[in-house]
Amino acid sequence: MAKIVNILRVLAAGAFGGLVNSLAIWLFGTVGITPGLGFQLTPPLTVAWLMPRIIPSALWGLLFLLPFWKTALFRKGALLSIPLWLVMLFMVFPKKMDAGMLGLKLGPAAPIWALFFTLLWGLAAALWLQYIWKEGK
Repeated sequence: MAKIVNILRVLAAGAFGGLVNSLAIWLFGTVGITPGLGFQLTPPLTVAWLMPRIIPSALWGLLFLLPFWKTALFRKGALLSIPLWLVMLFMVFPKKMDAGMLGLKLGPAAPIWALFFTLLWGLAAALWLQYIWKEGK
């Protein structure tokens, strides 16, 4: 039963990270921060935009089950965001968003902003885990 609870916790953490990531992308685009700094992505805040981002983020949260840095969740979250960033640069941007390799059709700063937003995912997921594991004890 404890394993199932841990799986549910990391799925929730990944989903939370995806929500924070998505809201940050939307907010930074809406207020003009990212467009003003070389990243032309201003998505609409709709369920149709959020759900395809939150569900894979929840699944990505399963990586928190990997047996390393169990007590260093923020470090683990930052490290786990790096492969997510690479997926963004080499799969999502070119294939799903037609934004070219590294997302450069969205602007020259796309790779840097993608790193920032994926790190935000990892840190938000780690924060969620830290909170619920503390509460679960």
